[in-house]
Amino acid sequence: MKQKNNLLQSIIEGIQEKKGKNITTIDLKKIAGSVCDHFVICEGNTPTQVSALAESVEEIVKKNTDESPIRVQGKQRSEWIGMDYGSVIVHIFLPELRTFYNLDNLWEDANMEKIPTEV
Repeated sequence: MKQKNNLLQSIIEGIQEKKGKNITTIDLKKIAGSVCDHFVICEGNTPTQVSALAESVEEIVKKNTDESPIRVQGKQRSEWIGMDYGSVIVHIFLPELRTFYNLDNLWEDANMEKIPTEV
């Protein structure tokens, strides 16, 4: 359990490091059929920042937990990058795509937490 909390904290730290905005964690552990324990959703202003956020998450998670993502998708366009760490899936969006896909509101029964942007 402690390792998962450390993973989650490291992901958030990686996002905060590059000034990611509107960070939300969604706890899916009590949701039947969920694919992971947590979603972390955030946004960057530009494709360059979205890419930098993904790199920062990968770097800080590797440094703190020695874990690497199982899979990373979306790096080519850097409009929506998904990072799968098994128990945690990270979604890094451009603001307009985050609004369009509206992942934040798919799990109304899940416990959601807004995370401050500042480190």
